[in-house]
Amino acid sequence: MTRTDSFFALSSGRPQGTPYAQTVHDLGHLVLPSGRLEASDPFVSLGESLVVTVPAGTYPVRVTVADVSDAQDGSHLREAYLSLVLADGEVSRVEGMVPEGVSGAADADANDREDDERLHGVGVDAGTVAFADARAVKTSMPEGDWYEDLFDDGTESSWFARMDDPAHLRAGCANIVLPLTTAGENLVLAHSGWGDGWYPVLGSYAADGTLLGVHIDLLVAGEQEQDDEDAA
Repeated sequence: MTRTDSFFALSSGRPQGTPYAQTVHDLGHLVLPSGRLEASDPFVSLGESLVVTVPAGTYPVRVTVADVSDAQDGSHLREAYLSLVLADGEVSRVEGMVPEGVSGAADADANDREDDERLHGVGVDAGTVAFADARAVKTSMPEGDWYEDLFDDGTESSWFARMDDPAHLRAGCANIVLPLTTAGENLVLAHSGWGDGWYPVLGSYAADGTLLGVHIDLLVAGEQEQDDEDAA
């Protein structure tokens, strides 16, 4: 189990345990009719990434952004968590989500946490993470070259353009309806904090066991370790 005192998703201000001020931003809703939630790097592994099971429905998605500037003046912002909010409530525990088809053993490349737990997560090679309905990805994405036809087709509606447009949601985030959907299924994406890497997928739970949210922890919030050269 991940310690709740090192979990800062959806917390505004400067939560105890992190040196960074945080803001939380709404990214609209995710339509999730199958209850099969895929967390992915949408430009690299969409349709082929980790899938976890949650109650079917339509849920808010929010991004927690940390101010990592030395002066805490908003000059250096990084996405810290992408969160699917399933229910309101006080977080009692935080655990790694176990993907479909996995008995509990973690991915081979998963990182050790402070409590030595091995977690499942998302590999990122395009600096972006996303949530989508896994079944909708299979049924509502077209054949062909997604990069040239959707991601970067040179129009204002391309996924890259939507992500970089501060007038859409905020720069670095987007809520995109899947091209072939007939029921509004969509994808919500955000830049991945420090960029490429591996990021754990966590579930936050109430004391009665209710799953409150699913979060991609972008490993930005919390006390940051210095390497020997920086420390010197």
